[in-house]
Amino acid sequence: MSFAIIGAEELLAARYQMALSLGFHIVLSCFGVAFPAMIYVVHRRGIRNDDAESLALAKKWGKVAAVLFAVGAVSGTILSFEMGLLWPGLMSTYGDVMGLPFALEGIAFFLEAIFIGIYLYGWGRLRPEVHLWTLIPIMASGLFGTFCILAVNSWMNAPAGFTLLDDGTVTDVDPLAAMFNDALIPQFLHMWVATFVVSGFLVAAVYAVGMLRGRRDRSHRIGFTVPFAFASIAVLFQPVIGHVAGTRLDTQQPSKLAAMELATETETNAPVVIGGFLVDGEVKGGIEIPKLASLLAGNSFDTEIIGFDRIPDDEEPPANIVHWSFQAMVGAGTAMIGIAAWWAWRRRRHSEVAVFDSVWFLRAAIAAGLLSVVALQAGWVTTEVGRQPWIVYGVMRVDEAVTTNSGIWISLAVMVVVYTSMTVMAAKVLRGMARRWREDDTVDLPTPYGPDSELVRSGDSS
Repeated sequence: MSFAIIGAEELLAARYQMALSLGFHIVLSCFGVAFPAMIYVVHRRGIRNDDAESLALAKKWGKVAAVLFAVGAVSGTILSFEMGLLWPGLMSTYGDVMGLPFALEGIAFFLEAIFIGIYLYGWGRLRPEVHLWTLIPIMASGLFGTFCILAVNSWMNAPAGFTLLDDGTVTDVDPLAAMFNDALIPQFLHMWVATFVVSGFLVAAVYAVGMLRGRRDRSHRIGFTVPFAFASIAVLFQPVIGHVAGTRLDTQQPSKLAAMELATETETNAPVVIGGFLVDGEVKGGIEIPKLASLLAGNSFDTEIIGFDRIPDDEEPPANIVHWSFQAMVGAGTAMIGIAAWWAWRRRRHSEVAVFDSVWFLRAAIAAGLLSVVALQAGWVTTEVGRQPWIVYGVMRVDEAVTTNSGIWISLAVMVVVYTSMTVMAAKVLRGMARRWREDDTVDLPTPYGPDSELVRSGDSS
């Protein structure tokens, strides 16, 4: 089936709307994957140690997770509809190829929703150890749902599992081969670890703000330490996973790699370019580190980096956007590693309480939360814009997949209002919850979760 190519303005509106939806949803999805693991650690600590403050914190975090999940469910539903409404050429042609992970993700979503409800309702109604176990399917379904969504996106970067005939007909569909494509594992791992970086640093940043305002109680210290530890460990793995993910680009997506490195000419011993812009085919203002691009791309100085001289003009991605988004991701990641190292150094030299005496460290922890979002968004810009002009790399162009319907700018304006409203409403709900918790500092734990409970002690002994 052929699809008419619409005007550049309509295509731009469709891209903006998809970018808005993805950029909004991707932050919330991080909490759906990583936050339950942090709740599990705090909840388990509360049960094992008869620690009422840890249990209270787990209960509060569970309510926050439910709010974020509800907002994420709305944005995720919008995103799924937009795949069909904005890109009918993609879905009608390749829907059978990538339909399996979409279906499995829907199952994972419902399982996560069910067990979040059970976890929230289970306070005081389930034995402590059973209640704790309800977090495991929440973590598993969040992980599996992410795996499925990344299977679709990685397939768009490394299409597999079908045969494309000369007339554009798709045959010989193998859903499993499409799902488990060459780019899946490194891209999934990169995003999975990123969920812990984003969730951990953002949650810790909230408690760092509270500490700067004078709230240095034990609950704030636990609320900071657990997520910050998760994020600090995760951020150390990201460069390694990112490097593994990038080693496929020189052979499978050379145009993306050329844009990331501003490679104007094909060469071995290619340099990494820090900063700079591509202007009229020449790099202006960049700082070159000799041979490093070839080494990073293929673990050898002899690795050939294909430059724009061997890429057709109509297949070149917007190099400056891709280059600078990649630089922002790397820069933000490096800064976060430095902040994590600072925290580890302070924990080694100071007591648990004195770790938080430094105002500058707390400000750096807040900055880490912001940097995690910058790195996440920049990474996705690198991935998605770097694939342009292809929606399915080397197979289908974006302008062949986009809808021919008019009014996309109107739907974009509506989506801006919808996402702004959801952000404001979610912020008001979370701020209201936090205010009530500050005003009433008593531990709201129903039986059998009181610190003197027999069931807590039985859970500890088990």
